[in-house]
Amino acid sequence: MRYQLTVDTGIVDGKRKQLRRRYRTEKEARAALAEIQGQVNAGAYVQPSTLTVEQACADWLRSRHRIRPTTAAGYEYILQPVRSELGDLAVQDLTRRHIDDLIVRLRGGGLVRPGGRARKAWSARSCSYMIGALSQVLAQLVAEGRLARSVAAIVDRVPRNAKKFETFSAAQVQTVLRGIADDRNRHASHLALAGLRRGEIAGLRWDDVDLDKRTVRIGKTRVDVGGRAVDQDEPKTASAGRVLPIPDALLSELAAAKARHAAERLALGEAYRDLGYVVCNEAGEPYHPSTLSTMWQAAIKNLEVPQVRLHDARHTCATLMHLQGVPIALVAGWLGHADVSSRCVPTCTLNPTRSPSPRAASRRRLPTLGIDALARVFVTQFEKL
Repeated sequence: MRYQLTVDTGIVDGKRKQLRRRYRTEKEARAALAEIQGQVNAGAYVQPSTLTVEQACADWLRSRHRIRPTTAAGYEYILQPVRSELGDLAVQDLTRRHIDDLIVRLRGGGLVRPGGRARKAWSARSCSYMIGALSQVLAQLVAEGRLARSVAAIVDRVPRNAKKFETFSAAQVQTVLRGIADDRNRHASHLALAGLRRGEIAGLRWDDVDLDKRTVRIGKTRVDVGGRAVDQDEPKTASAGRVLPIPDALLSELAAAKARHAAERLALGEAYRDLGYVVCNEAGEPYHPSTLSTMWQAAIKNLEVPQVRLHDARHTCATLMHLQGVPIALVAGWLGHADVSSRCVPTCTLNPTRSPSPRAASRRRLPTLGIDALARVFVTQFEKL
C-alpha cells in the first residue's frame, strides 16, 4: 500500500495549483506535507517549472535595460557556452556538477561553437566571468520565486595568476615615435600614448579638438559590439568624460593629421566622406576599433620594443607620469578613472614608494581638476622624457 499526498501550493495565473506525490509510509507522507505547507505559508515554495537554462538566460538578457550595448554584447558572449551546452536542461534540474563539468571542458578547449568552429580554451578569468553572469541569471529567478536557490553561487571561481601589465620605458616610447614618424595614422599612436582608450581614439571628432586652445574633449566613443562598430555619444563612464590639455608633440601631430585630411578631401572630391573623425582612412571613413589594434601591432612589429597591446600604450602613459612624480590621483584623473583604485594602481607599480597604499588610495575621491593644473603637471613632466 502507498500513501498519496495532495496539497494546495497556491494560485498561479489565476489557476489553483496542487502537488501530488506518493510515499511508502504514512510517516513519510505527513513529513512531506508539513514541509511543503511550511514553505507555502512562508512564501518560499517554488512551483515546478519547465523553464530551460536557454530561456532563463534569454529572459535575463532582455531584462537588462540599463546596460550599454558593449556590456550586453559581453554578456551574450560569456553566456554562450552555457546556452549551447546546457540550454536544453530545465533550470530547476541544473546542478553544480553541470557547471563544473562545463568549466573543465572550456578550460581544456575543443568545444564547438554554434557555427561549427572549434572553441579555443578559455582562460581562468573568462570562466570566472561566466560563473558570475550565470549567478546573476539564477539570482534573478530566486528573487522572482521561480527557483529555490542558485547553484552557481556555490561554484568555485577558477584561480588565476595576477595579470602583469607590460609597458614601454621612456626610451622605448622614443623608439616607437621615431619608428612611426612616416605612418599616416601616427597621430592615433600618439593619442594612445597620451592615455586615451581605443574607443575614445576611434570616436574622437575634430569638433572635440581645439588646436588654438590646445585642448581635447573626451566623450564620444566608437566601440566593438558583437563585431560591429557602434558610435556612442556618451563616455564609457561619467568620469571618462574629460577635457585634457594637448602637449606640444601631440599638438603638432594633430595639426599635421588635419592638414593631411584636408589634402585628401581635396584630392578625392565628392567621393570623400567628411564625417569629422580625427582617425579615419583616406576617404574620411572611421576605422573599426579592432582595426586600430591591428594598425598598432603592425606599426611596432619591426621595432626593437616589447610587442605590447594598444591598450598597454595607455598603461605606459600612466606609468611614465607616475615615475615623473605625478600624484597618483592626478594620473587617475588624466586617464578618466572615477577614483584611485586597482584600475590605475597596477600600472604604476614600478615605483611603489611614490604611491599611496591601494586600500588608502581606493578611499580617496579625486579632487576637481582644472585644465591648467593638469597641463602644468602633464606637459612639464611628460615632455621631459
